[in-house]
Amino acid sequence: MPSKSARKTKSEPIQPEHLARPLALLHWYDRHRRRLPWRAAPGEASDPYRVWLSEIMLQQTTVKAVGPYFEKFVTRWRDVTALGRASLDDVLRMWAGLGYYSRARNLHACAVAVTREHGGVFPDTEEGLRALPGIGPYTAAAIAAIAFDRRTMPVDGNIERVVSRLFAVEQELPQAKPLIQQLATTLLADARAGDSAQALMDLGASICTPKKPACSLCPLNEDCVARALGTQETFPRKAPKKSGTLRRGAAFVVTRGDELLVRSRREKGLLGGMTEVPCSDWLAGQDDTTAKQQAPELKGLTRWQRKMGVVTHVFTHFPLELVVYTAEVEARTRAPEGMRWVPIATLTGEALPNVMRKVIAHGLDL
Repeated sequence: MPSKSARKTKSEPIQPEHLARPLALLHWYDRHRRRLPWRAAPGEASDPYRVWLSEIMLQQTTVKAVGPYFEKFVTRWRDVTALGRASLDDVLRMWAGLGYYSRARNLHACAVAVTREHGGVFPDTEEGLRALPGIGPYTAAAIAAIAFDRRTMPVDGNIERVVSRLFAVEQELPQAKPLIQQLATTLLADARAGDSAQALMDLGASICTPKKPACSLCPLNEDCVARALGTQETFPRKAPKKSGTLRRGAAFVVTRGDELLVRSRREKGLLGGMTEVPCSDWLAGQDDTTAKQQAPELKGLTRWQRKMGVVTHVFTHFPLELVVYTAEVEARTRAPEGMRWVPIATLTGEALPNVMRKVIAHGLDL
């Protein structure tokens, strides 16, 4: 008769070391996975369109901020073909407020390419996905793994944090990225690649957080080198951030009754194609006098009122300060070339970036 220990070994086999972590991770995920609007329910196939849309929106943005925008997009455009047939202006309007507007332009360009060149069907390989506009190595890996279960590991900020702590990666980011990628791949299960990736993402978002990680609840805590050393919060190692040079400028809020003077920015460059009130150049060291000289010229307008204070905004590479000037013009005043009057009541339908929302609110005392 087999011994008790032999029977236990037969019914609960010890997993090989290379499988123990991935399986522990999947077991944890099956119990604690987040419910997200773009994530398929357990046992259901993922929709590549929803996966792609969420991954583009989530770049440098939080899940909380993305949720309402994702719902608006999939309600308006239910698949990539519908989005590919939309105008860029409509996409920018729907995106307004989410930031990093080059993503919106790339999103539209990618939808057009998938619609026209692939019959509305996303390529199912990393190589095919990377050939599309706006899809880089991480996004291609994320879509390939989550939507098509390709055995690849996308590494986002959450996964970087989990892996750097688990293995105590001393090298600083961004130089450590190739090593972290290599180590993250060891956490892939033999099957369910998409779930492996999403499990690590969820672990980083809910347990292995930047500050005060809940290590006692982590399914990988016994193997975590940083936890053993008591140095969890010091990982990942990062080089000191370089802050950009402050830029200054002026913004001009002009009203004609219940209308506001606006224009569209150039298609390429910062905030490309977005709506703004007329502005001076945004330059380091620019003084108020020089900025004010770039005010729009309108018939009968001779005096500008400077608002108290300044509007501040921080872009990825530089902080910005804008002085705001206001003026009112007569009812039939024509807009300068390249500008237009829009009803203030319909501003929510304009593709206004957050910095312009701040400017208009300051200028109109909203």
